[in-house]
Amino acid sequence: MAAKNNALNKPVNLTPELENVVGKGPMTRAQVTSKVWDHIKANDLQDSKDRRQINPDAKLGAVIGTEQISMFKMTGAVSKHMS
Repeated sequence: MAAKNNALNKPVNLTPELENVVGKGPMTRAQVTSKVWDHIKANDLQDSKDRRQINPDAKLGAVIGTEQISMFKMTGAVSKHMS
């Protein structure tokens, strides 16, 4: 394992809502972010006009809310589901 054990590499516990999107935890914040993006891309949830905006589906909406959200705010919303 890398000597640098920063917050991104520390496994965290996930809420059931987040596990519905990214799979069973615990996993690192970096893995969670990567898997959230996999979900967004697989389900074509980026706004067609402004790719920085995410249009959540039902699964992702349970984590970040159902309103369109910017990718920057989404990270904060997702982190509320990690401990």
